[in-house]
Amino acid sequence: MRTPWLCWALCALALARPGAALTGQQVLGSLLRQLHLREAPVIDAADVGQLVTPAHVRAQYVALLRRSHGAHSRGKRFSQNFREVTGRLLVSEASTYLLVFSMEQRLPPNSELMQAELHLFQEPIPEVELHRLSASSAPARVTIEWLQVREDGSNSTSLVDSRLVSIHESGWKTFDVTEAVNFWQQLSRPRQPLLLQVSVQREHLGPLASGAHRLVRFSSQEQGGAAHGEPQLELHTLDLRDYGAQGNCDPEVPMGEATRCCRRELYIDLQGMKWAENWVLEPPGFLAYECVGTCQQLPEPLSFKWPFLGPRQCVASEMTALPMIVSVREGGRLRTRVVSLPNMRVQTCSCTSDGALIPRRMKP
Repeated sequence: MRTPWLCWALCALALARPGAALTGQQVLGSLLRQLHLREAPVIDAADVGQLVTPAHVRAQYVALLRRSHGAHSRGKRFSQNFREVTGRLLVSEASTYLLVFSMEQRLPPNSELMQAELHLFQEPIPEVELHRLSASSAPARVTIEWLQVREDGSNSTSLVDSRLVSIHESGWKTFDVTEAVNFWQQLSRPRQPLLLQVSVQREHLGPLASGAHRLVRFSSQEQGGAAHGEPQLELHTLDLRDYGAQGNCDPEVPMGEATRCCRRELYIDLQGMKWAENWVLEPPGFLAYECVGTCQQLPEPLSFKWPFLGPRQCVASEMTALPMIVSVREGGRLRTRVVSLPNMRVQTCSCTSDGALIPRRMKP
């Protein structure tokens, strides 16, 4: 015999991979978590027959329904095509730089950003300074942050990459700034440039720490172009006409092994589920959809370049919540209540590689 806690745990664990077919047990598990219940309540039909849903409860339910069609939660997001973008390097302090990249028309239409790499040229230390350093001088830490200028003029930064560089070495250094470009794509004013703040800091703190990190300098545009070390932003993208999904499945075409990734209709009939009886008042059922089909795989050269990426799979990249009206007992009385179950309906199916970066949503 299952205990109520065991039932709740099993429902909570019954989570499908993104885009897989939703089941009634997963809906039940989500509903139990939202209401902080151990098991589905048993409600008498006669009690529900006398229950009236107040106007404000129904208005809240309708408002959530409308919002669910516009508020999507995003899933995951490497490259066959790349473009280099030249940036201006503006020095504000000896150890802090601001990179300004024009991004207009740099990302091809109908493409997916897989990776963005920032290449900075570390200049050699002058001989006179090199003789003063010991061979064991501590490395310097280079930190890359995305800089957002809000509409009210205030600034905020988000850390995107950080690594140690040797003070004694020179040459090109590469940083992963994919997340910064993903943040930039979320801006309401997409024509503004991409701003990256580069900071060079000492690795060890304290009064006895060396100030040798100040000798780490990166070349700027004013020093004579890309051949002389101008900052470069390399954007890797995939053409979604080949590597993406096709949208909704054609109901007239039977599914097969060669079916390209698409969104297929899947109806969840809540009225036909015993646990929902007299408990879930609205909706009687809903279209959940599921992601089916296959995705074109990356060619061998790219698979070798990014060995940490798994095969491209057909998954849900955007999902919406499911509002419900349920009957609950409060203080011995039966009332109606609106709840919203997250990630219940698939809005968009996409092809993505297992192990690829999942973009963070930009903070407001």
